[in-house]
Amino acid sequence: MDDPDDGLDERRKRLSAALAERKAEDAAEDRKNGQSEASRKGMALGLKISSEFISAIAVGGIIGYLIDWAIGSKPWGMILFVLLGFCAGVLSVLRAVGMVAQPPHLESRSSKDKK
Repeated sequence: MDDPDDGLDERRKRLSAALAERKAEDAAEDRKNGQSEASRKGMALGLKISSEFISAIAVGGIIGYLIDWAIGSKPWGMILFVLLGFCAGVLSVLRAVGMVAQPPHLESRSSKDKK
């Protein structure tokens, strides 16, 4: 006569195989989500850096235009301040990627803010 434990053993083996397959799928999905999270962080950093760079140039151009308008020295004020804005944008990008250190007085403020 058939042993009832044989049916239980067979179901347990199928369940074990299904669980192992599910764990493998979950692990693959976790790896995929980890890569997409890193990708999102990289994209956010890129957008932040590019917007800071463009805004530095734009602010320099606006300040130069206003100085030219007030003094009447067209186009020298705008040229000078667009170049200064470009330099400020490059410095901001270099600081963001860690190529240039923060000034000491800014580092002490940022460490106090983190506490």
